[in-house]
Amino acid sequence: MLEKPKFFLNLKEFWLTMLVLTLLLLTRLFFFYEEYEEFKVKPFYYTDVQVIQAYEKWNEDEYHTILKVYAPSLNLSFFSRTKIRAKEVSSSLRLKLFPDERMTFFDYLGTSFMFSSVNEIYDEEKNVKNKALTFVEEQHKENILSSFYKAIYFATPLDRELRTQVSSLGVSHLIALSGFHLAILSTLLFFFLRPLYRVFQKRYFPYRFDLHDVGLLVLVLLAWYVWFVDSPPSLLRSYGMMAVAWLLLVLGMELLSFTFLSSIILILLIIFPKMLVSLAFWFSVVGVFYIFLLLQHFSKLNKYLMTLFISFGIFILMLPIVHMVFPIVNILQLLSPFLSLLFSVFYPISMGLHLVGLGDLFDPILLELFTLQSTETMFTLNIYYGLVYLFLSFLSIFSKKLFYLLFFVALAFSVWLFMGF
Repeated sequence: MLEKPKFFLNLKEFWLTMLVLTLLLLTRLFFFYEEYEEFKVKPFYYTDVQVIQAYEKWNEDEYHTILKVYAPSLNLSFFSRTKIRAKEVSSSLRLKLFPDERMTFFDYLGTSFMFSSVNEIYDEEKNVKNKALTFVEEQHKENILSSFYKAIYFATPLDRELRTQVSSLGVSHLIALSGFHLAILSTLLFFFLRPLYRVFQKRYFPYRFDLHDVGLLVLVLLAWYVWFVDSPPSLLRSYGMMAVAWLLLVLGMELLSFTFLSSIILILLIIFPKMLVSLAFWFSVVGVFYIFLLLQHFSKLNKYLMTLFISFGIFILMLPIVHMVFPIVNILQLLSPFLSLLFSVFYPISMGLHLVGLGDLFDPILLELFTLQSTETMFTLNIYYGLVYLFLSFLSIFSKKLFYLLFFVALAFSVWLFMGF
């Protein structure tokens, strides 16, 4: 059997490409830094914003509404606050924004806090997305359930109460739209579109290859979906990888390589430099890295066994990384790999049920799941241990023995983490 052409012919070509891409990224960051310098010295801005989230926060007898917003004209995401009640805030506002000279460049790239005053509350637009959100919301009596479904379909923020429970269950990766969701959606689209395509193929263009044409159509539809849900970083990374993977598949080139992953990361950062400070983006990158690592060292396993191995393997390998940032330890997190497997079946079924107005069918089960109680402890992995773990992960690319060592370390950490419950 002929070997597929590699993404790069040799290491010299790879490192030269990495150098060029890094220089392009630094150039993009330089221009962003110029924008940042100009932005923070101006005393105020008037700008229209999209409200991503609004919730009330009480401090003794006083309250204020915390706003998480995005200003398209400034390409800026930030938090602010107002005395206007959350229920009176619409999805679009006009703000007078007061930049803080103490804002750092990383704050500018990420999501910082800025003072503002609300100049105008716009009427709610009756666009397709708002209608879809309302359609889903009306099928559920409990707010946490409508919040859950809106998050997994439209990338809207979770209610604060549900966000805490999701962290306790260790299923944040199932809620935040990512490659996992795109893979399910692409499979569904391919399943429904391919038979339809073949009807026309047999009659009008039998010389065409259906995998290529249907694959391209699926990519176009997914591109619209990514735009429709406001392009969250983890979803953009996944879509970028999927698009390039399809191109390499058409060209008959090797797909599962770390050189491919490195190139895609840099290309996405050049196009969207603000991803550089996005935790969601980097967690999704690390998750894909470990999937590639498992596939590289165990590619000969039966595909069903491999699915199980990836689900449980990713959970174990990601635990040290997750606990460098998120300290919550809960015995319920051990359900995570099982819930991940179930989600791949639940996700498409739940979409179909919502389309026919039966979206509340799983509500009793989900309500039980989201109200499970268990004791929690806190543990944050020391940054130096985390960096050693990441370095060992990198070395595992080149050695199966080192991968076994890595997996043993991750497994030992997992046992130690949960043994007190």
